Amino acid sequence: MPAKTTLDDRAVPVEAVTPLIRGVGVLWRLTEAGGTLSASGLERATGLARSTVDRIASTLARMGYVRLDGRDVILSPRVMELGNAYLAALGLPALLTSHADALADELDESVSLAVADGDGIRFIHQATRRRAMSLSFRIGDLLPAERTAPGPLFATEWTAAEWQAWRGRRAADPEDRGFPAVPPQPHPSPDEDFERRAARARKDGWALDDQLIEPGLVAVSVPVRDPRAGGGIACVANVVSHTSRHTAADLRDTLLPRLRATVAKMEHELREAPQPQSPRGAAPAGLAAWTGASKQELGREFVESLARGLTVLTAFGEGRTELTLTDVARATGLARATARRALITYEHLGLVRQSGNRAFALTPRVLSLGFPPLSRTSLPQIATPHLTELATRVHESTSLAVLTPSGDEIQYTARAATGRVMSVDVTVGTRLPAYATSLGRVLLADLPPADRHLGPLSPLTPHTTTHPATLTTTLDDIRTQGYALVDEELEAGLRSVAVPVRDRTGRVVAALNVAMHAARRSVEECVREVLPELVGTAGRVEGDLRVAGRFARVGVG
Repeated sequence: MPAKTTLDDRAVPVEAVTPLIRGVGVLWRLTEAGGTLSASGLERATGLARSTVDRIASTLARMGYVRLDGRDVILSPRVMELGNAYLAALGLPALLTSHADALADELDESVSLAVADGDGIRFIHQATRRRAMSLSFRIGDLLPAERTAPGPLFATEWTAAEWQAWRGRRAADPEDRGFPAVPPQPHPSPDEDFERRAARARKDGWALDDQLIEPGLVAVSVPVRDPRAGGGIACVANVVSHTSRHTAADLRDTLLPRLRATVAKMEHELREAPQPQSPRGAAPAGLAAWTGASKQELGREFVESLARGLTVLTAFGEGRTELTLTDVARATGLARATARRALITYEHLGLVRQSGNRAFALTPRVLSLGFPPLSRTSLPQIATPHLTELATRVHESTSLAVLTPSGDEIQYTARAATGRVMSVDVTVGTRLPAYATSLGRVLLADLPPADRHLGPLSPLTPHTTTHPATLTTTLDDIRTQGYALVDEELEAGLRSVAVPVRDRTGRVVAALNVAMHAARRSVEECVREVLPELVGTAGRVEGDLRVAGRFARVGVG
């Protein structure tokens, strides 16, 4: 008889991995809750025993997918590597997002790309506009097809069985409560209205959303067809606005022609894109050793089958759109039997589909594993937990800062204070002259000499470097050695050491420092004791930033 899972009443295959089903359920519930739930909240949301929730949370924390903060379980940027695997395997973001971004700049409106996910649509890219009234959804958000502009276009390719499934879902969920990203409301129109919209979209080759999601929101969509796949719809490009800027008729008359021109460029990109190569390469070393060491350290609090199962999703990626069981086993280093059971589990959960020739492919539903609430994360949000851990280890205040647009000041964007009686007291948002701070010197050092704006070099203390040539030499040395140490140049008694934080391209986007009273550590002790901790923390921040910023924009301010 098929086994049952505690998450729902559906029968699951006998060979499915129950701990993996439960772990995925925890990630789903965290995603639906916006990224944070207490352990007791997860217990209620999943129906799992508290001990099971604790073991899953401990395992996910070990993997870096969540962090545990008191009673709360919080999604961490590292979990985005699961969604990244799908987006990289899909290949569309890498080829098409530059065109979407250019159109958003041209129109000064939000532009998105969406793919079909069952009888819904899921966003894979967002180029948003910064306004007080934001109208964009997040990457990974799932919307009901009938309440969107892309939906009728995807519906033009539905089979009779898919139409029947859509009608069944509508009847079972009359307020769209299965779609947390949209406001629940009774269906405003009968099924026949959407059927007519789909028929019209088939004829026109485009579709409108006239305030179907919520009052004031309008959108126009055009399908992006893949010439390599028989001209089927690869994704849909969507321009979103609100009625104070455009009516639905305005979108059709003024923006649709430019959207169509951009879609033509996207289809040209798809036509010219090289065919993906067969996956090659040896299995990565270390997974078995890592899971074994984790099991030994955490004991029963580490669910080895969950950790190994989640690794299967990361086997997919750029050039690895479809993988056979052998490919998955080779890419992960897992035994074929282990990889097979994980794939059976994921197929049951709708995260993997069979694609023919004994191969498997990820589905858009993989984006539901933590991606939406983290797709708009910022560097300060990424860095803050790491700053807090660093402050705890070194017992000193830690900070993150960026250069201001003028280039001659720094602005603090994140802080973690220590519990000392006497500590460095700087608040987020504070600006200080870059030339006299360790944070500022790290940031200035990464710039070409011609782009460094030092501002007026005033002596803030008797030790402040104010000679331009001396400061230039100091900045060049900092660029070479990789850190800056400022000793009582900003304020008497204040000593600080800073290191850069780099993005995926290697560009320095922020700086991270530890500041203290000069009496607590000598310069030599700062270099010997604090600098290694600082470098390690910056590396962890950069690791999270690389994952979070692969397909989503990460604000640095």
